[in-house]
Amino acid sequence: MASPTEAEVNHWSVTSTWRSLNKPVFIPAVLIIAIALIFATWYGREHGAEAFETLNSNIVNGVGWWYIAIVTGFVVFAIWAGLSKAGNIRLGRDDEKPEFSLVSWFTMLFSAGMGIGLVFWGVAEPLWHLVAPPDISGEVGVDAAGETLMATQAELSGTAIGQSLFHWGLHAWAIYVVVGLGLAYMTFRRGRPLAIRWLLEPVFGRKLIESWVGHLIDIVAIVGTVFGVVTSLGLGVQQIAAGLEFMGWAESNVGLLTWLIVGITAIATISVISGVHKGLKWLSNINMSMAAALALFVLFAGPTLFLLQQLVGNAGEYAWAFPQLMFETGASYAGGDGGGGWSADWTIYYWGWWMSWAPFVGMFIARISRGRTIRQFVFGVLLAPTMIGIIWFSIFGSSGIYYQLTEGIMVDAEGNIGTEAALFTLLEQLPLSSITAVVAILVIAFFFITSSDSGSLVVDILSHGGRPDTPRLTRVFWALVEGAAAIILIAAAGEAAGAALRVLQVSSIAAAAPLSIVLVLAVIGMIRMLYYEGATAPRYVRIRPQASTASLVDAAREVAGAEEGPAVERNLRRMLAGQGRAVSGFFGGTSSTLSGLPSGTGRGTVDSVPTTTDEMVFALHDVPAHATSVNPETGTLNLDEEAYYHDPIGHEQFSTPEFAESAEGWEQESEHIYDELVGNGNGGATSDDAPAGEDDSTKT
Repeated sequence: MASPTEAEVNHWSVTSTWRSLNKPVFIPAVLIIAIALIFATWYGREHGAEAFETLNSNIVNGVGWWYIAIVTGFVVFAIWAGLSKAGNIRLGRDDEKPEFSLVSWFTMLFSAGMGIGLVFWGVAEPLWHLVAPPDISGEVGVDAAGETLMATQAELSGTAIGQSLFHWGLHAWAIYVVVGLGLAYMTFRRGRPLAIRWLLEPVFGRKLIESWVGHLIDIVAIVGTVFGVVTSLGLGVQQIAAGLEFMGWAESNVGLLTWLIVGITAIATISVISGVHKGLKWLSNINMSMAAALALFVLFAGPTLFLLQQLVGNAGEYAWAFPQLMFETGASYAGGDGGGGWSADWTIYYWGWWMSWAPFVGMFIARISRGRTIRQFVFGVLLAPTMIGIIWFSIFGSSGIYYQLTEGIMVDAEGNIGTEAALFTLLEQLPLSSITAVVAILVIAFFFITSSDSGSLVVDILSHGGRPDTPRLTRVFWALVEGAAAIILIAAAGEAAGAALRVLQVSSIAAAAPLSIVLVLAVIGMIRMLYYEGATAPRYVRIRPQASTASLVDAAREVAGAEEGPAVERNLRRMLAGQGRAVSGFFGGTSSTLSGLPSGTGRGTVDSVPTTTDEMVFALHDVPAHATSVNPETGTLNLDEEAYYHDPIGHEQFSTPEFAESAEGWEQESEHIYDELVGNGNGGATSDDAPAGEDDSTKT
């Protein structure tokens, strides 16, 4: 009988859709989102846009240190997972090949690594670090009068890029590794549904995960994802409005932002209806092509040699910034009055934003990584997008800095930067600016559409308990919720454009707070699972029953002395014959499992097949010393099963296609077939019917 996920989905039936929803997750998530939006609207009208500055400070002071600590911990976890003994474990069955080729996989990681945020901040963020750097790089000393000496813009040009890359590099993608690796492992190897709650099964167990605890985890994931996506959508429409204003087509205001969100959400809704393999795939391919073309145009139309030099230098700047900022929680702006202003405005905001996005991006990269080993997954996800970020900032960020240092046109006389318009100010310095500005607007719009589409799909999967095939009706619902939330948050800031950015920052940082706890517990669960996998994974070794060919010939020549030819050949034959008898005696006397039983032994018969190879392959498992004991009668080692490694989530079964196709489901099915064949199950045969070589006395 077809499972629910295999059955045909009635996409537009309200009754059928309502039945398919996981209502203990869906209803509370919608209510929490609605209450948060009502609060934002009331708070903005009651206290004014500046009140969000105070709210942001309060949130940052409360959770900022926590965000800095755990995200650096995620980097350590990701590197450990990739280098651990479990790194060779496949995200799927042991014999499963990667679902996508290496080139396609890296291309899709590139797609995940790009987004509205990278386009929005690619020019603006390095410029901000140039004119308003943190004290750790902007203050270079104190003069004789005790006044702080400030670094020049030329001196800050490198560190500005390094600090930007710190926010878009390994730390960001380590957050996605936590969710993506956990989902890929639990779904493709252990057969669990594709939902965030199952990341915590190794911590809480199946019973709690299927109870209110699991519902709460998925609710937190949905709320965090919605506000993370809404933050990106809000940034995107602000930049589109700045582009339209740059072209002289419209004036940026709340009304324009609202209509932009309505229009692009409508397009995203059409994309949702057309399905992932049509609308989303088509838009993504076009968007990637246009983004790459825009980057190449800026590279070759701008200061090409300077940018190529910066490409290498910026990698070094990132390596310098990484250890300097990884535990920095209270950096202030250079020349400021102290406090955590810079860290709050940049690092803590980014870490909250990335954690809000983690269920969304993590589920995407998990979906495309089936068949990869854990080591391939970790270092591919960490390194590929980081390299893309280095290239992107080296082109756009370094170009903005170049024109600021040489012409002074990227920053106004008061030291302010038009964050939303920075990209278009850069394009204005290059040929064909009217054309490239339109291309940039389209890139941003398509990122908006694909983010809304993909975000709606991920949230919908979570609201259906992990079902990968969900009704289009609820996908449309979530797309409309995201669009409405973006409109409400921007409207809550009033007419102040800067306040709108602050409202979006507050929403992402606040939404990430409960989700951060889920991510930490997910790391604990994955450490338990990867330790188990690494400890019990077999080590395959080749055992030669003889020395290497060169060693044998050398030994034969040494015995032959001055004689050559026939004497060497006779010695070699004698050595091989003697060695064969020795090896046969050793293995034969050690274990019937290794030597095989002679024909006629037991009730069954075993054909004696001569071995024609000089190599054998064995699977070796590590056994802890405390799990062994000596048999007082035979002097052999016995295994204490109770003290051996135990699977934290073993022996659970699920009647789902994901479980049947996973490594766990495949292994349980194979064990069932084996038990039926050899009579260890309910087949009615006795232990004497076991195949040759399966003697219980040899289990050590």
